[in-house]
Amino acid sequence: MGSGRWVQGDFVSVSREKAEDLSPNTARPGDLIFTQRGTLGQVAIVPSHRYDRYIVSQSQMKLTVNSDIADVLFVYYYFKAPQQQDYIKRSTIQTGVPHTNLELLRTTPVILPPLLEQRAIAGVLGALDDKIELNRRMNETLEAMAQAVFKSWFVDFDPVRAKAQGRRPACMDAATARLFPDSFVDSVLGEIPKGWRTRPLDEIAAFLNGLPLQKFPATGERYLPVIKIAEMRRGCTGASDRASINIPREYVVEDGDILFSWSGSLAVCIWAGGRGALNQHLFKVTSTRYPNWFCYQWIRHHLPDFQAIAAGKATTMGHIQRYHLHDAFAVTPPDQLLSRIDGVMAPTLRRTTLAWLESRSLAALRDTLLPKLLSGEIRVKAAEKMVAGAL
Repeated sequence: MGSGRWVQGDFVSVSREKAEDLSPNTARPGDLIFTQRGTLGQVAIVPSHRYDRYIVSQSQMKLTVNSDIADVLFVYYYFKAPQQQDYIKRSTIQTGVPHTNLELLRTTPVILPPLLEQRAIAGVLGALDDKIELNRRMNETLEAMAQAVFKSWFVDFDPVRAKAQGRRPACMDAATARLFPDSFVDSVLGEIPKGWRTRPLDEIAAFLNGLPLQKFPATGERYLPVIKIAEMRRGCTGASDRASINIPREYVVEDGDILFSWSGSLAVCIWAGGRGALNQHLFKVTSTRYPNWFCYQWIRHHLPDFQAIAAGKATTMGHIQRYHLHDAFAVTPPDQLLSRIDGVMAPTLRRTTLAWLESRSLAALRDTLLPKLLSGEIRVKAAEKMVAGAL
């Protein structure tokens, strides 16, 4: 369903005839969708920018808000509040797979302040989510640009090909262009630029596997959230496991670290979820010679191959082994050129990381204000000042 306000995902189309057969399951833009089984408590709003009609799956439920008495965005935030999430969990039917049903949804009590106040509360919280969404879209654009530049320069070797043909490399200043060679040599990967080298991934970076952190339980009030594959996707939450603060220093994850899940759902990310503890099945990737963006982009380049290897594990949970890192090669330029390119690529990585950190701070403010606004502990005017100072 996605982690934001709006229903997301790859939608599957059905025929008009099938849609008519499923008309009782129809949802329209502005409806609220709830999970009925599995990860209960998820709620999202049906978007208006894609289709005018949707079919709700059997594992979901729909709520159409009466706009005369309730604001849909307010109701969304109401169901996201900790108190309401606790109510959903307490009302869960535990027989078989934990689930809920429409009758429980219909009888869920909802406290509604006056409509204008609902809209004001939703506006305050929505402003924070708008900025978080803007950061997400900006980072998607920046990451796509960085990936395109990396592929052009380190995989397709476009600047070298341009110089070999007597052309000036595109989108590059003259000083940087001079550092690219104008010819190729043979290598284990085929032709690579003259003066460049091929190196296995495990030679350009160190891959530290995490700890079985159940052996390092948290004691007292101080702890580190455990970073697993789920946290790579959604960040640390109150549901994340907790580990001792006394784990070896190298297993502590900091903002800006590269994390690579080598088992289960293979993925790679630049972590921006705060200090945490590295769980097994994740690598923390570090390098004393090559910049973070370089290591990250090469892992990302090989990720489809790693995922295919993992998918081929028919009898075990999909994973790769260390020798697969040694069999995957990176192409490395001379230090002078790498340093020059670092001046182009590193600022983009810093900018995206700072945007994720800002979004994390804004999400924390939203989550702090949400229950206090709903309970009346904080008035809208005071919350608006706090939000204005954060944006």
